[in-house]
Amino acid sequence: MIIMKKAIPRRAVLRGLGAALALPLLDAMVPALANSPAPIQRLGIVYVPNGMRMDHWTPGTVGTGFEFPSILKPMEPFRDKLRVLTGLNGVDGEGPHARASTRFLTGVASTRDNGSNLRAGISIDQIAGRVLGKETQLATLELAIDGRDFAGSCDEGFSCAYTNTICWANETTPLPMENNPRAVFERLFGDSGSTNPEVRKARLSKDASLLDSVTERASALSRELGVSDQTKLDQYLDAVRDVERRIQMAESQGDRELPVIDQPAGIPDTFAEHARLMFDMMALAFETDMTRVVTFMMGREITGRTYAEIGVPDAHHPISHHQNDPEKLAKLLKINQYHVAFFAEFLERMRSTPDGDGSLLDNSTILYGAGMADSNSHYSADLPILLAGSAVERGGYHLQYPEGTPITNLHLTLLDRLNVPIDALGDATGRLPL
Repeated sequence: MIIMKKAIPRRAVLRGLGAALALPLLDAMVPALANSPAPIQRLGIVYVPNGMRMDHWTPGTVGTGFEFPSILKPMEPFRDKLRVLTGLNGVDGEGPHARASTRFLTGVASTRDNGSNLRAGISIDQIAGRVLGKETQLATLELAIDGRDFAGSCDEGFSCAYTNTICWANETTPLPMENNPRAVFERLFGDSGSTNPEVRKARLSKDASLLDSVTERASALSRELGVSDQTKLDQYLDAVRDVERRIQMAESQGDRELPVIDQPAGIPDTFAEHARLMFDMMALAFETDMTRVVTFMMGREITGRTYAEIGVPDAHHPISHHQNDPEKLAKLLKINQYHVAFFAEFLERMRSTPDGDGSLLDNSTILYGAGMADSNSHYSADLPILLAGSAVERGGYHLQYPEGTPITNLHLTLLDRLNVPIDALGDATGRLPL
């Protein structure tokens, strides 16, 4: 093994033409981190829309040794890193879908408004980002699958701004969620030195990948690393190249299609490829420490997305109002199971990625859930919530809180675990045992 003469800085990057590629945590960086009081901690939040089949979500028993219901079955390999939390409530109010997404991270229900006087509250991701973001290039990263072009497809009397995001910078400022993988990729790795879109297009037209522009520097760095670091760097560069290749493929496919729907460049045709790309970039953002706070909406409230690939050609939102129709219930179950399957893939990626003395999953708090429980009745009590990663003191546990416990109590507790304590949030009444 080659002995490094000097530790690599944690903020080291590989620079090339129009690119700045952050590096993952390498063993050669450890001496530079010797004075760090604790491992890096991260916060990831994944939101799913239109409620849940709660009868296939909630475990039949409380405590340890529970059986995973059908929706949660993909989570079984992560039992030791997972907690199922039940009994947590959202905030009641008008506009069931607007309040579902708005209150999820703020504890404040949306109010009737046409967009000129929006009111909510700061979301926990932004609170965490103000502290954790002091050490990273991006304070937070907001991802989505659906775009923001859904005017009119929102709760009556409520601005679509409420259903298009779960992130709020303050009580009057909802934050946009980015659904274009190319835009996210370039935000993480692009460094053209210009915000001019023509400059960006010129670089793309050369058909040169990000890694092509930093290959020489990557090779030089690799020769200075030990065997373990060389393997880690190669695996990381392969992952980045794979993400970029998939984005380029989506863009080329988009160019060939008839413009029936004006789909932005870089957005894949299928939900599966789109979701995997976004989850992969979420993991890469954590791995390179570009940001320590990421939120991801797998769908906006009232989304009419169809899932023909799993035998559900019907729109999600109408199906969620199932009125106990067996056919609709079966389709809603398929959608809920489909979403969780992608989340399981993401957790596996996090668990298999080394980070310090453990893995990315070991050093991340990951929250998965919805802003309403039973979608047919828009029920805001007993929300479906999963917690994985470092915030879980004892895994493999179904923890049921007393009826009426605000979900914001969980948020205060998670912020404490991230060393970002605050006094109050929305309707919170205190902290929770985890």
